[in-house]
Amino acid sequence: MSRTTYRGRFAPSPTGKLHFGSLVAAVGSFLDARHHQGEWLVRIEDLDRTREVPGSAAEILSSLEAFALHWDGEVIYQSRRTERYAEVVEQLLAADLAYPCSCSRKEIRERAQIGPEGPIYPGTCRSGKKPGIATNSIRLVTQDRDILVEDRLQGMFRQNPGTEIGDFVIRRMDGYHAYQLAVVVDDAWQKITDVVRGADLLSSTPRQCYLQQLLGLEQPNYLHLPLAVDQSGRKLSKQDRDRPVEPKDPLNSLLSVLAFLQQPLPPEQPESPEALWQWAIPRWRTESLRSASSSGL
Repeated sequence: MSRTTYRGRFAPSPTGKLHFGSLVAAVGSFLDARHHQGEWLVRIEDLDRTREVPGSAAEILSSLEAFALHWDGEVIYQSRRTERYAEVVEQLLAADLAYPCSCSRKEIRERAQIGPEGPIYPGTCRSGKKPGIATNSIRLVTQDRDILVEDRLQGMFRQNPGTEIGDFVIRRMDGYHAYQLAVVVDDAWQKITDVVRGADLLSSTPRQCYLQQLLGLEQPNYLHLPLAVDQSGRKLSKQDRDRPVEPKDPLNSLLSVLAFLQQPLPPEQPESPEALWQWAIPRWRTESLRSASSSGL
């Protein structure tokens, strides 16, 4: 498929019911894709089975259908793609772009400087595994250079993975592959051209772009939406059961999301979610997002 064809995606984690913040991401990515006459895919990011709430993946998909957020193609589950992630890890190891790490979190905290994203891994295991300690994770080698991301809403974002993040984990101690690796591999495999998601993931994007460069993959366009937060400024979270949306009353939830995103609202209550999308898709304006409030809901 040509990369000139718009392909977007919504990629929830099955850690609870769909809530207002995740519905904002779903609606924003859906409207952007449909406004550009593109495809909209759904991917369940269920890599970390320890955090998964049984039944929540099916519940999320059922909610999307209730909101008439109809996706293209089959739903992809990351838990079924671990062999591909393992192949990429081996590829990076063979190219000396990654290495085994046996450091515990306690050891890292004791030795690391603290950066904007937390402890900066000091490269302890770059020269080889410490004797007598089993290897538990794989880290990607980072370089001291700026990675620039031009976000469609947030503007230019700059990050130096080498100095601000350090060598980051691509396969965890427990054997699960890390989000940063899986999302890059899957976006490339699914030929995603445009990633529309919450602004809380903006700081992860340079790491993903860095990995794309190492693997020779094309970089998607990025648009990070304003975050829905509570009165104290804390991001709404499924883990905290914050503001779950009600699929049995879809129109009120969808109209609230459109209002939050500063999109025009229909002059009269639509008869159905499908009727609302007929109104909203041609009127989607990303420039309106600049005035979208992230004040408490």
